[in-house]
Amino acid sequence: MEDVYEEIKNEAKKIESRLREWRRDFHRHPETAFKEERTSRKIHEFLEELGLPVKKMARTGLRAELEGKPGEKVVALRSDIDALPIQEEGDKEYISKNSGVAHVCGHDGHMAILMGAASVLAKKRDRFSGKVVFLFQPAEEIPPGGAKKMVEEGALDGVDAIFGLHLWQPLPTGSVGILKGPMMAQADNFDIKVKGKAGHGSTPHITVDPIFVASQMVVNLQSVVSRNTDPLKPLVVSFGTIKGGTVYNIIPQEVELTGTVRTFEPEVQQNAQKRIYEIAKGTSRAFGAFADFRYKKGYPPLVNHDEMVDLVLETVGKILGKDNIKDISPVMGGEDFTYYLQKIPGAFLFLGAGDGQEYSHHHPKFDIDERALCHGTALMTGLAYDFLKRPDRS
Repeated sequence: MEDVYEEIKNEAKKIESRLREWRRDFHRHPETAFKEERTSRKIHEFLEELGLPVKKMARTGLRAELEGKPGEKVVALRSDIDALPIQEEGDKEYISKNSGVAHVCGHDGHMAILMGAASVLAKKRDRFSGKVVFLFQPAEEIPPGGAKKMVEEGALDGVDAIFGLHLWQPLPTGSVGILKGPMMAQADNFDIKVKGKAGHGSTPHITVDPIFVASQMVVNLQSVVSRNTDPLKPLVVSFGTIKGGTVYNIIPQEVELTGTVRTFEPEVQQNAQKRIYEIAKGTSRAFGAFADFRYKKGYPPLVNHDEMVDLVLETVGKILGKDNIKDISPVMGGEDFTYYLQKIPGAFLFLGAGDGQEYSHHHPKFDIDERALCHGTALMTGLAYDFLKRPDRS
């Protein structure tokens, strides 16, 4: 008799073309944080077709429940649903139709995978006892994000454990990377407005040039990493934008810089925030300018639960094979799945989708190897099945 894991893999394979169609439809019609109206509607319609009760939450988020045989356990599976405010580039047939918005991170694939898992589990509901909760969450990309709001509105009520994944371009397609403990960083952001004294470019001596001051600030702030932080403790300080000026021969009145800080440890984060403020203010004063500094904390570090990581590794071995478990290091990207893990046991994993894909996440030409969709569907299905069949721990 065919074992349940072969059944799961075969069922995922049967819907491979649908997974691709779902993913490409979402890719053509991306929507940014809390504006995922079409996206949410399409998922809602699909879940209702499966006969699942669906509840809207967090504005555009959804929570659906699938009952198996009578049982006490409840496991949740989560997908994010938002896209990025980026203009997509390239000539793919399914390129974004929405100007300035694109799925260049992989959330379109996450939705297809979770819809696939819901489809397979609905067919196999007589093979497990308990309940599976499907969470389609808005606004992962922009803090404060949607996960916290989902939790506040009861997304985890009655749930015993939760699992999530992220399609990962750096890993080979079908492989998995996961860590016990800290796996993703706290992701904060800041903006600095440098105010000087405008004037003609030919008379810089009677101005206070905010472009020059901002340039010094970018260089000086790297000392927070190289000279103010233990080199054995990870810290990233990066600038993402610098804006100022209107024409080549006018020194502007002000320049605005924005950046991000990535850390794992609270004391490192607190010291970085303090030093960025001090250096920004000090650099400005040294050149007769003024700096307006604002700092916004993002998602806390993502910390996986050891026991749930063990379960993931067991399931990966059964679904994808132990050879597809890859060693990875913690990454400095942020992820609001952390808010679920602060409430209940769970684990977050990276699923490789990088074969043949040259461009990294958030690049205008980013794409995934769509063969990963089938792997993801089977894996998420297997995780729900394996958690629900585990004996209770007293």
